[in-house]
Amino acid sequence: MIPIILGISSLLTPSAKINSLYHSLDPSSIAQALAFYELYPETKEGTLALQRVHELLGGDLILEGVNENLGKALKGVMSLVNRDTCIEKVILTDRELTYIKQLGRVLSNRKLRGYYARTEEEMLALDPSDYDLGRALLLTQLADNPEDLQTYEAMLDLMALQVKARLPPQSTPEQKIEWLNRFIFYEMHFRFPPHSLYAQDIDLYTFLPSVLDNHLGVCLGVTTLYLALAQRLDLPLEVVTPPGHIYCRYREGDKEINIETTARGVHMPTEIYLSVGTRASKIRNIKEVVGMTHVNQASIYLHRKDYSKALSSYKKAECYLPHDPLVDELIGVTYFLLGQEKEGRDYLSKVKGIVLDENVVAETRAIDILEGNADTGAIEAILMEVNDQRSSILEKKQALEKALESNPYFREGLIQLAVTHLQLNRTKEGLQTLKRYHAFDQTNPTVEYYLAALYAERKDYRSAWKHLDKAKAITQSRNHKSKTLNTLEKELERVSPS
Repeated sequence: MIPIILGISSLLTPSAKINSLYHSLDPSSIAQALAFYELYPETKEGTLALQRVHELLGGDLILEGVNENLGKALKGVMSLVNRDTCIEKVILTDRELTYIKQLGRVLSNRKLRGYYARTEEEMLALDPSDYDLGRALLLTQLADNPEDLQTYEAMLDLMALQVKARLPPQSTPEQKIEWLNRFIFYEMHFRFPPHSLYAQDIDLYTFLPSVLDNHLGVCLGVTTLYLALAQRLDLPLEVVTPPGHIYCRYREGDKEINIETTARGVHMPTEIYLSVGTRASKIRNIKEVVGMTHVNQASIYLHRKDYSKALSSYKKAECYLPHDPLVDELIGVTYFLLGQEKEGRDYLSKVKGIVLDENVVAETRAIDILEGNADTGAIEAILMEVNDQRSSILEKKQALEKALESNPYFREGLIQLAVTHLQLNRTKEGLQTLKRYHAFDQTNPTVEYYLAALYAERKDYRSAWKHLDKAKAITQSRNHKSKTLNTLEKELERVSPS
């Protein structure tokens, strides 16, 4: 006779199995407790699991059971956050919304005046230190849908409460960051979308409601979610904006923890965000972050050549970013594209020749437009988007070449053309284009660096050293020690000591 080996679980009665499963749940997991309740709502353990959910969310202790209405409410509110992104959006009842608001009274954003703003105008009147980012974003993005606004705000509260349930008493900032990262990126699976998606509809992956719906977001979209939750958990974070990017940072004395939201919240060294021409990253306040979402939306309209809508979005951004050089330049450029030259000159004149604190040299776009070195065709060429398809790079290369025929001194056009050559592995053409730039302007450290690197690749070390020395002189004049230049210098010293 063949012996039959039975697992321990097969020896248990059904009620004992349920009891064993209940005691195997993670005591700090709201999701596990709620899932258990949904499976066994009529059991003693199911009632205890529901009671645990209520307690972890911050509700008062229930000593004698949990009524059916509370169970339905909890199931409804938690499905709002933990639902599959393919399922139709959950609409909360007034009772559920009231219940969440009561639970959310323990969250730190309730101390901010911005939490109680009812209109965008009220929010704009506040000092940036009073801003509740979640409410500010929802007011500017859902002004005509107050019911949706309440629902998305409830989602933020529930997400923060789930993280709060995991935190130990008197938790440190480091612990809050650790559990926020676990929850957002590993439990909720928020991710950076594929380039083919966000290049066409970046607003879908920037605006907070869409990010919450799809669990997909570009750096700005997921960073705003992170910041909204951090405000609820009393976690003070800086908002750091290198060129074309944004991330969060916790700083205390000499300690820095960078939170890279496109890489699941991991810490990246600060120097990787700098470049030859960028010596520091700009720190933004919460009010400015709201404006940046409108800048992102405007960029889509700009690339689609819908310049009227782009201008409208930039003007909206200007409300949150008054006197911001980047916004002023973009508004000026858009006016030029609309044929409103006077208005365009007024805005571009504000930023012409200004060297921003975080940059090594002044940007050249405003200068070249005002001095007649770039017409509307040239501007449209540099605004063309490229994707991972070779055809899109070729299309932009051809547009830039055509624009530069009539705008031979348009510096940004020359740099972008050189980049397209390099993307196509045409280093000879890239070198020739950069030499055209250098022939009439030798003040751009990035151009000098590219020339040095390309000459080094061709083993023309004398020319490589000449351009590297030029780049170093420019950056050092602004007290910028570029890691990129240092790396190239070490390589040149190895193969051809100066």
